[in-house]
Amino acid sequence: MSITEGVYPAIVTPFGTDGEVDYDGLGNVIDHVEEAGVDGVVPCGSTGESATLTHEEHKKVVEYVVEEAGADTRVVAGTGSNSTHEALELTKHAREAGADGALLISPYYNIPNDSGLVEHYETVADEVDLPVLVYNVPGRTGQNVPDDVIVELARHPNIVGVKEASGDINKISRLCARTRDEDFEVVSGDDSMTLPLLSVGGTGVISVTANLFPRRMCELVGAARDGDYETARSLHAELLPVFDAMFVESNPVPVKIAVEELGLCSSEPRLPLSDDVPEESVDEILGAVRGYGE
Repeated sequence: MSITEGVYPAIVTPFGTDGEVDYDGLGNVIDHVEEAGVDGVVPCGSTGESATLTHEEHKKVVEYVVEEAGADTRVVAGTGSNSTHEALELTKHAREAGADGALLISPYYNIPNDSGLVEHYETVADEVDLPVLVYNVPGRTGQNVPDDVIVELARHPNIVGVKEASGDINKISRLCARTRDEDFEVVSGDDSMTLPLLSVGGTGVISVTANLFPRRMCELVGAARDGDYETARSLHAELLPVFDAMFVESNPVPVKIAVEELGLCSSEPRLPLSDDVPEESVDEILGAVRGYGE
């Protein structure tokens, strides 16, 4: 079962007014995206505020999502850490919980060299029989994983792809070209880069906007993969104001404001993220959501 093709919402982790995980709200989000026909879901990523979940909460969220997701919905659990030991522990748990794959952010803060990056990922992939996605997001980690490292990791049988959020279409193009002969795919980590990525050989998206308008994201990706770029470009243009609005403040603050507007769950983030944001940001977020309906 592929975990690299199609649309995977990077689902939010709802919190109640008491600060605890709101599992009813999480269930609403899962139901909402599944009804639209997404290929899978990604809990406990950046959008899921994994950085402020305790390990116990993280594991419970993954277990809940695996249990609640339908049989045709793949679950790719965020299991990354800047500690290889912690990443290994979380990935082992995801495997035991029944997840279909794991998404591992590159180690943040440490800034490992190329050898350290390769060993980090290969240690996890060697010890856990679960498909692994590398997650390259320089804006979060302070390091842009080098092309050569990703190409080397592509040769590992358990490392099946990379979520590319560098925003660099030249890098994405190089990775698609250099891994063509491997069982390895390039997946978009930026909603606005999804169409360009698909056009050069990428296969899907792990999407923030798919929390809100999953059907349209599925239509965009489906059209591009079918070669219908006229339809894909039209959908991209329609969704662009939403793509932009989701990053007027630190993710996932905007998407949480938006999911509350759609009645799915509370907008409450967990500190140090705050929903006390400028009025103009709220206006842009709500304007984009109210101006775009399915």
